[in-house]
Amino acid sequence: MRRKMLMRTAVAGLALALAAPAAASAAEYPAPGDPGKVRPRPGGGKTFKVCTKQQARALARARRGARGPNCSPTIQAAVDKTLPGDTVKVPAGTYGESVTISGHRHDAIKLIGSPSNPRKTVIDVGSLNRNQRQNAVMINSADGVTVKGFYGRNYLGNGFFAVNVTGYTFTKLVAGYGGTYGIYAFHSKGGTISDSEAFYNNDAGYYIGETPKQSKPIRSTVTNVRAWGNQLGFSGTNMRYTTITKSQWYNNGLGIVPNALDSEKFPPAEDNVIVDNDVFWNNFNYFRGAPFEVRGGAKGLAYPVGSGILLYGSQNTTIEGNRVWGHFLFGVGAVDAIELRDADQAAIRGITVKGNAFGRDGTDLNNYDLFYPGRIRGANVDNCFSDNSGVQKTLPLDGSTLKPCPFTGEIPLDQSAYFSGLAWLGDRTHEAAWVRHSHPPFEGITPLVHYTGKKK
Repeated sequence: MRRKMLMRTAVAGLALALAAPAAASAAEYPAPGDPGKVRPRPGGGKTFKVCTKQQARALARARRGARGPNCSPTIQAAVDKTLPGDTVKVPAGTYGESVTISGHRHDAIKLIGSPSNPRKTVIDVGSLNRNQRQNAVMINSADGVTVKGFYGRNYLGNGFFAVNVTGYTFTKLVAGYGGTYGIYAFHSKGGTISDSEAFYNNDAGYYIGETPKQSKPIRSTVTNVRAWGNQLGFSGTNMRYTTITKSQWYNNGLGIVPNALDSEKFPPAEDNVIVDNDVFWNNFNYFRGAPFEVRGGAKGLAYPVGSGILLYGSQNTTIEGNRVWGHFLFGVGAVDAIELRDADQAAIRGITVKGNAFGRDGTDLNNYDLFYPGRIRGANVDNCFSDNSGVQKTLPLDGSTLKPCPFTGEIPLDQSAYFSGLAWLGDRTHEAAWVRHSHPPFEGITPLVHYTGKKK
């Protein structure tokens, strides 16, 4: 009887621990609508230019009678002129405005800054009032929009944000010193995030969430991106039909976390693929200090710092061909989403973890390479782990829950692994279970464990 009571108490604690940090920002976002069907992309279109500083001065003089240049004084003014298929070109410089692209009148427009060097065209909202500085760029109910070649910074909500759309392209972007998410797609169908960098965000560098269920799914792709210095490199609450590939996830508190929560629609996260990524050194203990304000929900218990990839309530998901090394807690893990009301949605189900390389040829080990406690709530079926190289240590230690592929059937709970996971979450230092070591050099990157710079 005492053991059962302890289990119930532990489950309640785990629910509290994992529910808070993945919730969306407190900003007032547009209500989710129906993203609709894929619309044909208009051809041609006009090009609208935003004034350089010199042109803006000339334009101001023109209002006093002189003939001025053919450009718009702000990015927003140029966007407001567009019709489907038009282009807005923004010269290098720093722009203290928040840009909104709203409605199908602006379908398939292109907002282009400096693709060859996004840091040359900066959207810095830090000087605006609190309501105005939520996002650097927001797309709402405008399908097929492209945003390319910008550096968004000092936002309270998100750097580049798409909501209620079918199709979007976020490419050649930098999002940093931010609020909740760097590059974010919510309640949308299909899109591309590529060739971008996100850092120092107080939830996740990248986020795709609340993906509507679809009978003929439109996939989203995240490719050739970098995430570092965030609480989470990638968070995907109730994310579907997404492929994350050919990217680097390092120096975050945790690398990649597809997850299931009741706080957003359409749980669980499912039908996702994480393939051919470098996931390493995600040991950033932001609780000890960060260049951003640690979000309220993450000041208590949170996802376990020091981990590479964690599936939390994910289903029908493949983790394959990734290189995972240098984590002080674990490399790849999976655990039921305890707090979901629906036990079937909470379960880890249909998970395949295969062909991954752990420990960088033995030179930069993870504490545990694989962590999976088995069934906690829902039916854990058809989960398998195969052909992973470099695996030296797992939890449970005997690997009893790590069934080789293919596997069909239920995987019962290993209590020792489960209670180890609870201990991680209850650790206020977030480091007690770590096995720390130095890292061999990699591509000139400096490992981040404790932030020692000034907070911005």
